[in-house]
Amino acid sequence: MRILITGGAGYIGSHTLVEVLKAGHAAHVVDNLDNASPVALARVKQLANRDFGFTRADIRDAGAMAALVAETRPEAVIHFAGLKAVGESVADPLGYFDNNVGGSLALLRALRAADCRRFVFSSSATVYGDPDYLPIDESHPRRTTNPYGRSKLQIEGILEDLAASDPSWSIALLRYFNPVGAHASGRIGEDPTGVPNNLMPFIAQVAVGRRPALNVFGTDYPTPDGTGVRDYIHVSDLARAHLAAVDWTAGRAGEGETGVGETGVGETGRGCAAFNLGTGQGTSVLEMARAFGAASGREIAVNLAPRRPGDVAACYADAGRAAVELGWRAELGLAEMCASTWHWQSQNPGGYPDEGAEGAA
Repeated sequence: MRILITGGAGYIGSHTLVEVLKAGHAAHVVDNLDNASPVALARVKQLANRDFGFTRADIRDAGAMAALVAETRPEAVIHFAGLKAVGESVADPLGYFDNNVGGSLALLRALRAADCRRFVFSSSATVYGDPDYLPIDESHPRRTTNPYGRSKLQIEGILEDLAASDPSWSIALLRYFNPVGAHASGRIGEDPTGVPNNLMPFIAQVAVGRRPALNVFGTDYPTPDGTGVRDYIHVSDLARAHLAAVDWTAGRAGEGETGVGETGVGETGRGCAAFNLGTGQGTSVLEMARAFGAASGREIAVNLAPRRPGDVAACYADAGRAAVELGWRAELGLAEMCASTWHWQSQNPGGYPDEGAEGAA
């Protein structure tokens, strides 16, 4: 299958690209490289021992998207491209809606014109907001507290309306919980710009000596050790879920589901469906720090601090729908998450090198 991957040079995109190539699909990546490194793409080629196409472009550029889709003729799209920092979205809501929502609209118009209607969207569990109950299933009410989450929710609504208007679309909304970890080789991993917004890369930078200590915000939550609990999922498990979702859009069934044939969905698509991607297990901030210390052999210094506004006590997934309909389950645990992150960070203490050091894809 010919698969177009937007944002394929990023953290989750590059890991998914490896799996797409290993599965024998033809891939083409489009990325503006604003928050990603071309070195990641060069390393993916080495890891998969296969080539792929690459176009440097912004998904908001409607002309570029139309030309790209016409040239590459994708049979399915995995859409990662977008901005994703909550704090940044609060400071620049217009930029987030322009990039995330506007870019998605430009892409979808190009795909509709080219009759490509298999679409996998990188969404987020942030669309659930402060949970009413745990574990969170896909029927949980959706609400958001920041522009980043609202942009994801708006795109989900657009995709739901699109599928309702045209039954030939097959759209999977993949709601990630907390992606962590790195490729087992240590060659690709998470390389955030500036101060990390997420827990695992911050801990890794403490372990490697780039930061003095981990700030633990909130120690009085109603959790076993008082710190926030989240559902962490290994990025390689997440990458496999995207392949399973592409198969789902093509009409292939997961376990416990009756499919519509191996050749695809034909003129009638599968509509639009949401899938939680998580392990179903919660891990606290302090548990994660201890596990990473064990994996790295380094002590993770912590500073205890008051709660941050907007943080919730606990959030973890019910991923049963993905198991039944996609035939996918998370397989890697906390030890593998920490060990692979340390393997990546210790080999690449400063993140990806400059492009000239290794060359671009």
